[in-house]
Amino acid sequence: MATTGSKSALFVCLGNICRSPIAEAVFRKMATDAGVVDKWVIDSAATSDWNIGNSPDDRGLACLRKHGIQSSHSARQVTKDDFMDFDYILCMDESNMSELNRKAKAVKNSSAKVELLGSYDPEKQLIINDPYYGSDDDFEKVYEQCVRCCTAFLKMNS
Repeated sequence: MATTGSKSALFVCLGNICRSPIAEAVFRKMATDAGVVDKWVIDSAATSDWNIGNSPDDRGLACLRKHGIQSSHSARQVTKDDFMDFDYILCMDESNMSELNRKAKAVKNSSAKVELLGSYDPEKQLIINDPYYGSDDDFEKVYEQCVRCCTAFLKMNS
């Protein structure tokens, strides 16, 4: 998947319809604005298989649109190849992290660095909570956390 000279980041949450598609869209916009999007492979995925093929949550899409960001993602589950194809797998909480570490152990040539996206947050909010059962404000909070984390992540990798 990744070509020579490119970097890659996969954003992961439980269902790939709320947090990870927001993070993916935010990071893609930042990389585009910085003029480096062609140097990146950017995607998002789920640890579960619940929403495969579904569009992101309407509330998440509305939040992104409010900030001038489009997304046309279709939910997918993390594959074994992801652990070999991506440099970074950035997840949203400890449950995602333990599931990804468990899956990585089953991949012989796993080279991806599995981290919490929140580990890049200058405000030190390590966990990006699932807004699915919450309000529009919860989606906005996810968006703001993703902006802070993706800004710091891109800066460290440019």
